[in-house]
Amino acid sequence: MSNKTGYLALRLEGPMQSWGYDSQFNRRNTGLMPTKSAVAGMCCAALGYSRGSDDEKAFLEKFLSLKMLAISIPRIEGKRVFEVRRLIDYHTVEGTIKASGASNPNAVITYRQYLNDAAFGVILSGDKHLLDNAAQALKDPAWGIWLGRKSCIPTAPVCAGLFETEADAVKSLVGEKSISSFTRQMDVDDFKQGIDSLLDNAISFDSRKRQFVPHRINKIEAEKG
Repeated sequence: MSNKTGYLALRLEGPMQSWGYDSQFNRRNTGLMPTKSAVAGMCCAALGYSRGSDDEKAFLEKFLSLKMLAISIPRIEGKRVFEVRRLIDYHTVEGTIKASGASNPNAVITYRQYLNDAAFGVILSGDKHLLDNAAQALKDPAWGIWLGRKSCIPTAPVCAGLFETEADAVKSLVGEKSISSFTRQMDVDDFKQGIDSLLDNAISFDSRKRQFVPHRINKIEAEKG
């Protein structure tokens, strides 16, 4: 593994996004920031790694060491600033399985949340070789990539570039504006530095045995004025 550090900038823009991290059964919620597991899943899809495959396992093991910074970028048109809103979709699913293991003949109602008018910048930092492979795949993905769910298609190229410094990566996403003017969420190593723990560090996306471990995060609100 390379000991050089790189900074991969991602642009996550689209009319609908969904970043699930505590979804259960028929209620599929979304967080207000992209999840690390979803970003890992995007990279796996771009690289063409099948769920539960040895390639996926090896990639996710390395991905655990990466640090993620997510930046909420307000959508502005003229003088109007669009507020991010949650939308709940009334949705039905057929072919589900009962707790007994038997097939359910009836359609099941589910409630799925989405974010509207959201845009994010994400910076992954760590092993430069790993990030370079992900960057090349995101530019020409083997499979489709989306913003949390298949219905959430990006409206801009996801890969904004691989950089030598975090400052250059941030600049590629927000221009000359100070990062302090944006709400952001980042991984932290020290438990005391964090404000929450999220169970969204992916170990396996195998449909039969999805596995995640927690990671500690901190969130900083945008400065006023």
